[in-house]
Amino acid sequence: MKKLSYVLTGIAMCGLVASCGHKAGYVISGNVEGASNGEIVYLQEPQGRTLVNLDSTVITNGKFEFRGTQDSTINAVITWEAKEGPQRAGLYLENGDIKVKFTEDNNTVTGTALNNASQEMKDKIVILNNEREKIQNTLKDSSLSETEAESKTKELEDLNKKEISIYYATIEKNIDNDLGYNLFRNIYYVLTLDEKENILSKFPAKYDNDPSIERIRAQVDSEKNTAVGKVYTNLTMNNPEGKEVSLSDYVGKGKLVLIDFWASWCGPCRREMPELVKLYNKFKTKNFEIVGVSLDNNSDAWKNAIKQMNMTWPQMSDLKGWQCEGASVYGVSSIPYTILVSADGTILERNLQGDALYQKIEELLN
Repeated sequence: MKKLSYVLTGIAMCGLVASCGHKAGYVISGNVEGASNGEIVYLQEPQGRTLVNLDSTVITNGKFEFRGTQDSTINAVITWEAKEGPQRAGLYLENGDIKVKFTEDNNTVTGTALNNASQEMKDKIVILNNEREKIQNTLKDSSLSETEAESKTKELEDLNKKEISIYYATIEKNIDNDLGYNLFRNIYYVLTLDEKENILSKFPAKYDNDPSIERIRAQVDSEKNTAVGKVYTNLTMNNPEGKEVSLSDYVGKGKLVLIDFWASWCGPCRREMPELVKLYNKFKTKNFEIVGVSLDNNSDAWKNAIKQMNMTWPQMSDLKGWQCEGASVYGVSSIPYTILVSADGTILERNLQGDALYQKIEELLN
């Protein structure tokens, strides 16, 4: 069974009053394909990185049920302890009739307004994931020509853009409830600056003092202050030898400079690094420089990663992890992240990666 991770969200909601005068609660009715009698199902609430049990029951004839009452809707997870390992479905625990289905191909949650809206989005993402998997399998074929591989890679990029557009449309459609609110909190970093500003301008007043939205607003302001066309902002930190260095030691000195935000603990950064090493070795003699800004907080891990991955360009870090001054100043909310700066210190591009980065640098230096 495929394990799908979904954005978990919640919304405050008053209890409904039934005609008998009692507060109506929730009924979670579950169907589990391939389950054995007696297997356990948990109703859980995410708290930090752990799942706290709220209730449990057993499966009988492929079915299970939970009943209760919520004063307000919360994020929840249904976990089926299957023989091959835990299978999970995220949901909004809100009063109403909630239907949960575990199947070989997919897990679904429907029945209430927010769960229906969330499932509509998930269904679209599942389709994209299936298309993505087919393309990735095709790319494993060693007989593919370079042109065919490039075409398939472009298809993957288009699917990624479609996925982001689905998230963006869902946020806009649900801007006044916590589906939109929580989805935005979780994926805002993949949106363009204009998209983030548009969403922030539409949030209702009830979110004005929300800490998460205030944090994103601050990040967007930093991104605007260091947008393409702006003059770079200087940073001063220590290099691996403990000496104080600044971006101004390298930027604005007549070279094209790539500021690379990374960390030793970042898997995507490490996967991308061999290509960055190739790029550096090709262009370092052509008025090109890279300056690494690490979001590490462990000095030894940082230094070891530089050595292991043969990163021979200048490096700096304040060893503050995600509290790194550079990330704050440049509005960096995910890594790897790049800032390309011209010979005179003007920001040319933000967050180019892979082939797009290579082609841009080649274009500027030739």
